[in-house]
Amino acid sequence: KNKYIWKIVKKNRKRFERKMKLFDAHCHLQDPRIIGKAPQLISSAVASGVSFFAVNGVSEKDWNLVREMGVKYPSVVPCFGIHPWYVAERSPQWFETLKSFFETTPTAAVGEIGLDKGSKGREIDFLDQVGVFRQQLELAKELKKPASVHCVRAFGDLLEITKSVGPFPCGVILHSYLGSAEMVPEFAKLGAYFSFSGFLMSMSEKKAKKMLKAVPFDRILLETDSPDALPKAESGCLCFVEGDPSLQEEGISAQDLDSVSKGKSSASNDSMKLQKETLNHPANIHTVLGYVARLLDMKNKELAEVSYRNAVRLFSYQGSKLLLERGAGDVSAHTQNHSTTHVT
Repeated sequence: KNKYIWKIVKKNRKRFERKMKLFDAHCHLQDPRIIGKAPQLISSAVASGVSFFAVNGVSEKDWNLVREMGVKYPSVVPCFGIHPWYVAERSPQWFETLKSFFETTPTAAVGEIGLDKGSKGREIDFLDQVGVFRQQLELAKELKKPASVHCVRAFGDLLEITKSVGPFPCGVILHSYLGSAEMVPEFAKLGAYFSFSGFLMSMSEKKAKKMLKAVPFDRILLETDSPDALPKAESGCLCFVEGDPSLQEEGISAQDLDSVSKGKSSASNDSMKLQKETLNHPANIHTVLGYVARLLDMKNKELAEVSYRNAVRLFSYQGSKLLLERGAGDVSAHTQNHSTTHVT
């Protein structure tokens, strides 16, 4: 059995300060590409300092699996929603089914929901997307739960809808945010949090830095969007999913990756070109942390503390695992403090 993932994690752990905690605010550990490896992925990510994972469903087909993961793993916060790519596949009773999932799973948040006018989103009727998104957004507000929102090339539409439905005292997460710096204040006024993944590295550093500087510190979140959004970094700095087909296709072995991580390989990081399909390990949130911290001129530990505190506040809604684990009894007091943070 390949041991390179654990070796890389153990090597990296020596560089991480022991008290540093991270919260993966958006991922898909139920994805068919990695579900068979979920126990190992969660274990190694937790060992590296990741305390919680917000695992987002994308359609009715995976909500049961997400719920099961929430029951099985204390670190998994389940989230239910219909992603815009799967709007056309929904059943006639989808909304009643969704509401029943929240009734039986009080620990759950809402997500992934949203709007998409990108290459894949254009295949789905946009008016249909808007109708399904609005229903789910209104439900999140009614249930007083945060909603994780996907948005591709539709930020104007998103702002218009969130203004009409909002504000959101319990928060709304703009996951893998790649919108403009100019739109940040408008979304922030409505209660939005801004979550950053490896996709941020696809934006020019100058533009990314300007946008990051516009985000209030109490609204910054970090995520992996695993198994997607592999950070654009040298392979020796990344963790890989054992048995990833894309690595095998490129003829890259576990031994090669392990050697590069230790600096013993004659092959350079640049020579090991990773495919777009290469799977993203949830432990790579540390790479996202380092990149965002550098652009914000912050220390990794400082940003880790800020983003973790923000995520804990956001996901501490009534019935959540975070409140249950802390044994918090006064939910109303917490909600009052939470609301004043959001709405300005």
